[in-house]
Amino acid sequence: MGNGSERYAVTPRILILGGTREARLLAERLVADDLAVPVTSLAGATDSPGALPGEVRVGGFGGVSGLTAHLWQEGYAAVVDATHPFAARITANAAAACEATAVPRLTLVRPVWEPALGEHWVDVADETAAAQALRSVRVSANQRVFLALGRQRVGPFAKIAGVNFLLRTTDPIDPPFEGCEVIVGRGPFSLEAEEALFRRERVVALVCRNSGGEGDAKLEAARAVKATIVMIRRPALITQSEGANATGGATALDVDAALSWIVECLRRR
Repeated sequence: MGNGSERYAVTPRILILGGTREARLLAERLVADDLAVPVTSLAGATDSPGALPGEVRVGGFGGVSGLTAHLWQEGYAAVVDATHPFAARITANAAAACEATAVPRLTLVRPVWEPALGEHWVDVADETAAAQALRSVRVSANQRVFLALGRQRVGPFAKIAGVNFLLRTTDPIDPPFEGCEVIVGRGPFSLEAEEALFRRERVVALVCRNSGGEGDAKLEAARAVKATIVMIRRPALITQSEGANATGGATALDVDAALSWIVECLRRR
């Protein structure tokens, strides 16, 4: 008859709510350090996501109830929410499901971007406000506004007459509105490539969401060409500091801190 130690002989599994560079790096480190089996969950927003170490699942869970049932069934040692900082719904769902199942939860959140001294930075609440802010930016006929946004979020910009837009997507799509050209590319992009693109296309304004993190090439390229930066602030669902956050879980600002938290979780099991 077993003494219950068998459950600890099984390699623990960590659910990573992914889709970001940090989620990929975390999965790689968990495998390389032989700490746990990463199970990365992707929303399925792109047609051909890159290969990931460990296990991968694609598609939604079916809201809080579906994620709660999944956590009960799979017996994860912990959940790491490494989704995009604007994925507020899945973050809220993860908070509720982990509370219901008592599964430890960490939010891996990138530090926000801050304006640099002397640059033209316009802070706005959403895409509608970003479109309104662009009305005060001078854009000539041979210049463009670069939209670093998902294809579902560009609708408000269709109402701005006389402005040429450039939208980059990971999968080919038809132009969403007249005056918007679509280019296809999958990051990460080098600063040299981004700056060359901005200069070639005569980009005078960048519209993006405050995804945060270090070394963002498009942001640095916009600074290099002295383009106006229209920055959409992220939802105030979590704090931007180490420790607890507004959803009740722990927060880490980088992969190393997330790994330390996971090691401590596994030690307490």
